[in-house]
Amino acid sequence: MESLIKLNGQLSGRDKLARLVQYSCRTLWDCLQGDSNIELIDKIKTLEYILSSFRKLLRFGKCVDVLYASLKTIHNPDVTLRLTLTLSKISQAIFLFADHIIWLSRTGLVKKLNTQKWSEVYNKYWFFSIVMNLCRDFYEICRIFDTCRDVRQLLQLFFFPKSSTDLVRVWSKATVCVNTHQAVIVDTIKNVCDVFIPLSALGYSKLSPKYQGALGIISSMAGLFEVLYPAAKLLPA
Repeated sequence: MESLIKLNGQLSGRDKLARLVQYSCRTLWDCLQGDSNIELIDKIKTLEYILSSFRKLLRFGKCVDVLYASLKTIHNPDVTLRLTLTLSKISQAIFLFADHIIWLSRTGLVKKLNTQKWSEVYNKYWFFSIVMNLCRDFYEICRIFDTCRDVRQLLQLFFFPKSSTDLVRVWSKATVCVNTHQAVIVDTIKNVCDVFIPLSALGYSKLSPKYQGALGIISSMAGLFEVLYPAAKLLPA
């Protein structure tokens, strides 16, 4: 209950909770396809649409904050982080701006908008933002391999165990490794799952709504974990 209250007390926490339920609805209605209860499926689809609109409202105006944040990342002394973080934030600002336009169209406040065009812009820049985040994750993983001798030993023991004692050592080292580098692991899982969602929306991937929803659930849970445990958030963000 304390965790739920903590999530509900933060804007990002509410967004992640709504996202989790939204993608759960997507998985559920696709699993129910072919069922005779069409009315139930329509209700679940409506709930997904409502949650999507709710999240767009929560994020309204955030494009300005994200664009301003890129002014800080552009001064990062690490060239790779400077490039990936800045391009990711600029892309995020653009897809959030498109998201605001879509929300205005949904509410009817602004009419005669090409919603399909703006949705395409949204998904293209969301995809590019995720790709930049994945490049950053790959860079962080490479740095871990370069600097952490325990990780190299872990891989060696995992692929070439000599005895049951080695397997115990693998488990012990794996636990330490996960605890030490959980921020990179959580961020990588989140981005790997997320990247297929805009790809499917753009038509480059043929994942069914059921599997899109499943990936969205996993990435949402990773996002909730970061909100609940700030130490699990990859910094600088």
